[in-house]
Amino acid sequence: MSLWLQRLGRVALHGVAGYAAWVALLLLIYGVVNPPLSNLMFSDLMVRQTQEHAWTPLERMSPAIITAVLISEDASYCDHWRVDWQALTDAMQHGGRGASTIPMQTVKNMFLWNGRTVLRKIPEIPLAYIANLVWGKRRLLEIYLNIAEWGPGVFGVEAAAQHHFHVSAANLTSQQATLLAAALPNPIKRNAGHPAQVVRNHAARVRAQFGSGPETAACVLR
Repeated sequence: MSLWLQRLGRVALHGVAGYAAWVALLLLIYGVVNPPLSNLMFSDLMVRQTQEHAWTPLERMSPAIITAVLISEDASYCDHWRVDWQALTDAMQHGGRGASTIPMQTVKNMFLWNGRTVLRKIPEIPLAYIANLVWGKRRLLEIYLNIAEWGPGVFGVEAAAQHHFHVSAANLTSQQATLLAAALPNPIKRNAGHPAQVVRNHAARVRAQFGSGPETAACVLR
């Protein structure tokens, strides 16, 4: 029994090391090459035949969507070093829910698995630091906005803008942008194109903070 467990442990260790090497390679590649799929997109393809997705450079996105997403999802993005430790500590005390910064959400969607588990935070936190180091703030946000889910089978801000509002990401208004940002916490249940009251209220709160938008997005809007 002991020998069997040792062999199983070695196999598991080799598997973890191999996966870590694969992720490290992808981190380097995706610094200059646009990722065709994320883990979340791949998992979604297992249950549906088609997806809406089109890559859009950050400079071709409306500044309103960049500002709205940062205010809504990670208002300290330009200031913190990838992990909000106070928020994370508070979340751990309440079952490990929430407290994910944009870098954490990005590496989760790209390389890890969905669902709310404390176990996932173990690789997620160091990967968030590494992704910031390798990609930088601007590239990291660009990847996030291109792989974020905005509805069943709808990935990336370009597909979201066309799906919900029939416009390009470059032409999103502040109202449309804040509705999309308000849908991000639960894109399966929250519909930006046909928003429930909770989505409209969230969007209104984000728009009310647009006065601080230039400061919030200063590290990526130039």
